[in-house]
Amino acid sequence: MPAEEWQNSFALPIGHPEGWLFCCNLMSVLIFANGEINEVEWIRPYLETATAVIAADGGTRHLLRLNHPPDIVIGDMDSLPDEVRPWPAAVHTRLLVYPPVKDETDLELALLYAAENYADPLLIFGALGGRLDQTIANILLLAHPGLHGRAVYLVTLYERAWLVRDHTEIHGQMGDLVSFIPLGGDAHVASTTGLQWPLQDDVLAFGLARGVSNVLTPAPSAAGAAVTATITLHSGLLLCIHTKSSSS
Repeated sequence: MPAEEWQNSFALPIGHPEGWLFCCNLMSVLIFANGEINEVEWIRPYLETATAVIAADGGTRHLLRLNHPPDIVIGDMDSLPDEVRPWPAAVHTRLLVYPPVKDETDLELALLYAAENYADPLLIFGALGGRLDQTIANILLLAHPGLHGRAVYLVTLYERAWLVRDHTEIHGQMGDLVSFIPLGGDAHVASTTGLQWPLQDDVLAFGLARGVSNVLTPAPSAAGAAVTATITLHSGLLLCIHTKSSSS
């Protein structure tokens, strides 16, 4: 499924006992990296409709907390904690083991495996936190050539992030934050809608923070708190980060 089609299929955010859940009514492939996930219960609805669940090496520990075996564990297995290491074999999970000396990170290998074997959107959990170099590399994997044209999202309890190459829609609530961060150079914005600070035939310069913390704002004639914002690019590449407002 093309990235834009899947983005438009997102349901509006709904309440959840553990906080705010970005909800999707379509099948997706879940990929668990070895970053930090403080709470895990909010992930269960995603597991219920997952096409496949893939752990990138130490990301297996998050699935153990959920007592949900992955379909496959991919990596060099050097970051599996001792208490987690016996679990994949005990639950008959397939292991795809790589040598420790390699050019790719474990998450990169997991993403490429998912892109080659599944047509559904890819949702990445546990990509943030821990080592700074790993966190930055995980975010930049969204721009991997092997993922071009695929719907790939970094998902946390209160945020989701994805790449914008031409056009995207952001479905949320009034007051939600939306940040646009140029990657690899300047981004020429053709137009936006639904934002407190609109951009029209404007440039977001690489290295500047001007695109951070815009706000979803309904049109004066709109009823209710639900907002759909849009951004269209003439050129460039943006990282879009949608964050739930503390008041919504």
